[in-house]
Amino acid sequence: MEFRLEYIIILLIGLIIAVAIVRSKKKDFKLEANKLIMLLGGKDNVIDYEVNKSRFIVNLKDVSKANKDGIQKMGAQGIVEIDNQLKIILGSDAKQIKKYINELK
Repeated sequence: MEFRLEYIIILLIGLIIAVAIVRSKKKDFKLEANKLIMLLGGKDNVIDYEVNKSRFIVNLKDVSKANKDGIQKMGAQGIVEIDNQLKIILGSDAKQIKKYINELK
């Protein structure tokens, strides 16, 4: 079986396009963590935080500084507010975002 050069070139181009698509869909968790901190009112507003499965739980100095609509638009599947605590459902991204927030603090 003889491979023609054109088929090899087409295969390589397809492979390059596939890799580009996969990379473009990959989330930049460092950017997401920075954005979340800003939407929570800045790092000075964050007292502490933890991850419980798919939930990112954060205690804030002033919960009114948090932009809940912005957090929702960022991809949160839900937000529950209890006193000065927000429970943000981030799904499987919660652990990755916490990792990068740890680096910011």
